[in-house]
Amino acid sequence: MRIEDHLRSLEEHLLDPAVRHNSELVASLLADDFIEFGSSGRVFNKASILEDLKNEPPRTASLLTDFKTRELAPDVILATYKATRRNANGDPIGQSWRSSIWAHVNGQWQISFHQGTPIPPDPTAPTP
Repeated sequence: MRIEDHLRSLEEHLLDPAVRHNSELVASLLADDFIEFGSSGRVFNKASILEDLKNEPPRTASLLTDFKTRELAPDVILATYKATRRNANGDPIGQSWRSSIWAHVNGQWQISFHQGTPIPPDPTAPTP
């Protein structure tokens, strides 16, 4: 499997509500020095994100598009993509640009940094 496909799969896992409620699985994908600048404007470390995810309300998995990777150094990859949040019917309800820095450490890929930046709604788009 290509590294881009593997990292996309890991990102999709982290957007999956079933995975997000599995603290052990999420913890294994986050580096100990993990930091996130969330699309909410909040800053998280590994402990705070694991605590927040325990209380996250059920939701539909976000759709991941425009996935790209770039090698920053040997065994360090930047992944960027667009995440589209959806309601229970699958209709889009918000989008954000996402970036993650993945490092291959001790035989596995882990995120050391993640950022979400909201994409404002298109003012020219028709309203339902």
